[in-house]
Amino acid sequence: MPQTGDVPSAPAGLRQQLPAVLPGMILAGGLSSRMGETKAFLDIRPGETIIARIIATLSPQVDSLLLNAPGEFGRVQGLFPHMPRIPDTTAGELGPLAGVLSGLRHFAAARPQATHLLTAPSDSPFLPRNLAELLWQAIDSPQMIAVAVSNGRKHPVFAIWPVALADDLASWIAADDKRRMNAFLARHRVATVDFPEISTGLGPLDPFYNINTPEELAEARRFAAAMAEDLAQDFK
Repeated sequence: MPQTGDVPSAPAGLRQQLPAVLPGMILAGGLSSRMGETKAFLDIRPGETIIARIIATLSPQVDSLLLNAPGEFGRVQGLFPHMPRIPDTTAGELGPLAGVLSGLRHFAAARPQATHLLTAPSDSPFLPRNLAELLWQAIDSPQMIAVAVSNGRKHPVFAIWPVALADDLASWIAADDKRRMNAFLARHRVATVDFPEISTGLGPLDPFYNINTPEELAEARRFAAAMAEDLAQDFK
């Protein structure tokens, strides 16, 4: 039986270039009850929504990008007509793993040459521009999952998933009532990749900072403004 649990990243000599076919998917199945509206459509900066910022960061890292989301996200297709949207393939709101499963099933059928899928959530606007590259470099076997880490905390929604795990994931979702991501990861070999904090004029920022409350949105807007100011200063 293959070894399970976290393993160190692959040595530099074994690291691989990104595959020609690496699709990506934004997980947007969660409710925004604490925000009063769909948080992904809120501005992180004037004229820039959270979802637009995430799409702009992820798109160059993958060869195709889609959105896993309920019907309320149909608005995204009007703004980004070339990005498909797929719902969960399981009934009910079963959490992010159901979204991952939907993506694995979709690409197994639509892009059979794709062996892996990159995922990220719709509420983390500061995700790294080298997310796919560093996660992929940590993978040293076809069925290994690569997961992002920052400040000692694992972020399983930021991950690269083997398409071949779809059947096992489907069985596990059906059998486990809690459907916790870390519990599923414990069944498989997982490479964890540590990402450093982002240096800003306001201080260090976790690249996987996620927005769930109005207070966190206000804080994110302050960081986004500070990062824009830092960038403007660099060009002076």
